[in-house]
Amino acid sequence: MENYRAISPEEIKQLKQQRCYSEDWSKVMVHPSFDTSRVWDTALSGDIKMGLFSTRFELPGGVKIQSGICHAKLHNVTVGNNTCIENIHNYIANCDIGEECIIENVDRILADGVSYFGNGTEVPVLNETGGREVPINDKLTAHFAYIIALYRHRPALINRMRELVTFYAEKHKSSRCSIGNKVKISKAGTIMNVRIGDCATLEGVSMLTNGSINSNEYDPVYMGYGVSCKDFIISSGARVDSGATISRCFVGQSTTLGRNYSATDSLFFCNCHGENGEACAIFAGPFTVSHHKSSLLIAGMFSFMNAGSGSNQSNHMYKLGPIHQGILERGSKTTSDSYILWPSRIGAFSLVLGRHVNNTDTSSLPFSYLIENNNTTYLIPGVNLRSVGTIRDAQKWPKRDKRKDPNKLDQINYNLLSPYTIQKMLHGRSLLTELRRVSGETTDIYSYKSTKIRNSSLMNGIKFYETAINKFLGNSIIKRLEGINFSSVEQVRERLRPDTETGLGEWLDIAGLIAPRSEIDKLIRSIEDKSLVKLKEINSYIEELHRNYYYYEWTWAYSKIKEFYGISPEEITVSQLTGIIESWRDSVVWLDRLIYEDAHKEFSLSSMTGFGADGNNHEQKLDFEQVRGGFEDNPFVSAVLKHIEDKSTLGQELIDRLKMI
Repeated sequence: MENYRAISPEEIKQLKQQRCYSEDWSKVMVHPSFDTSRVWDTALSGDIKMGLFSTRFELPGGVKIQSGICHAKLHNVTVGNNTCIENIHNYIANCDIGEECIIENVDRILADGVSYFGNGTEVPVLNETGGREVPINDKLTAHFAYIIALYRHRPALINRMRELVTFYAEKHKSSRCSIGNKVKISKAGTIMNVRIGDCATLEGVSMLTNGSINSNEYDPVYMGYGVSCKDFIISSGARVDSGATISRCFVGQSTTLGRNYSATDSLFFCNCHGENGEACAIFAGPFTVSHHKSSLLIAGMFSFMNAGSGSNQSNHMYKLGPIHQGILERGSKTTSDSYILWPSRIGAFSLVLGRHVNNTDTSSLPFSYLIENNNTTYLIPGVNLRSVGTIRDAQKWPKRDKRKDPNKLDQINYNLLSPYTIQKMLHGRSLLTELRRVSGETTDIYSYKSTKIRNSSLMNGIKFYETAINKFLGNSIIKRLEGINFSSVEQVRERLRPDTETGLGEWLDIAGLIAPRSEIDKLIRSIEDKSLVKLKEINSYIEELHRNYYYYEWTWAYSKIKEFYGISPEEITVSQLTGIIESWRDSVVWLDRLIYEDAHKEFSLSSMTGFGADGNNHEQKLDFEQVRGGFEDNPFVSAVLKHIEDKSTLGQELIDRLKMI
């Protein structure tokens, strides 16, 4: 074989003197410059290839070790240049090991039979009894998984997607496991039928069986003490640590699972974080977070979600087994000791407080509070639009995207206001208005899908939604007309015309990707008719869809100007545009003022309880300010005030430009 030669009799003699043994030395191949002095106390069997061992490694604490092999048993193994293998308690078999690796104090590393390394493993998400299985693979995205899990009403599509994954799995199957370059494995138990990418670190793992660790030099994977994984795929940048146990799971890019977290039959896409608790049959879209020992996520779909301590859901009614499922749309939160009875669907950016024992669907009423009182769910529509926590979340997610891999699998849209959420607000406003008309304006409490809405909450909800719609459409118009001086209203109308017809109609949130339904339908048809024949091609289509978001968003916003304002954008006047901008400015300032007031609650006297423990009120305030800072000096508060000023200036600047026409 290229770069290897047969071992010489002199080298065999020297190795024997160094307590090395082989059943058949004719099957041992070595690097042309192989140095026998670096192989000691080693048993070789089957086909063996050994590289050049000439470098040294410096370990933490300043300890230096030499590359080479000692105290090991190797069977059908290739060892790359300048790799160190020491103290293998059992053996390494049927394995290709890359260059500059350190493998020490390991029980067993082996391939046993033909393995797919986790590719093609069926993960029964959402429904524990089956029916929504997602076959995982190295290139799995949240969007591919969303479609194959939820579009079961299109069997031809599902069969074709399965075929694509099966083809990929067959292409990558092997009877040999592999370890990439610059991999570090120490104090590990059994690693069987696992493919390990470049630069991964495995330290103290207990058992790994049938999986892929897709580490690379840009974003290495770390797996730590007590970790046990079976039938899995770990993506680049992930960290699985501190006794985490996973079975039949996909772990997305830069996701962290640790502190004895337990997960079965679940998908975790990019930037998720799970500690202490438990997950079973969940679809954890990007930024799903659960930190607490008492939290159980089960049979649910989540994204941009934070589960409070003691969060729980029931996925069956003790009749036909665990057959029910639920969805918390993007940005939803659950408070401590919250409970939701599946099946239910909670609208985007909603907050769930208390224990909700009735099935409900609030997907048409986003940014709401669901509050339980005496086993009754009270719904407060739109109120989360004024929450400082909602705005803070929207700002922190992009900053917490830890992915360093240039090949980002999941395409994430972070926008709080988008065609997806605004279409729900348009529908929600109509729904609340109709509810008031049918039940009467003087009704104290309205009923809606197993929830109760107080009269004041309904009226406020309508205003919240109208304000947010004003804000979104105004933002879109201002962005479209930004930095352009117009000499006539015809130029303004021409600039407002969309660049594409794509974007009209309904929009979807496909596990973090916000896109027009029309384009998702095109994707589905292209998979069904075999226009797209590779997983890579599907992922490229989705990437292109994500890149074009703002073109499509404007097409949709342009179509809604007439629906919401009653103004034809093709015939819009300067006066009408000015009125829209003024409404936008008022909406932005009003919402920001509400957010400012909400933030102020964090600096109230009651919030200072526990500060200045041994002093008077004055010392309490001083202690609080030393720890938390002053209200006006808070960076978020300053940002809100700056936002009010900037948006007011921006709106006036456009109005002044329009006046010059």
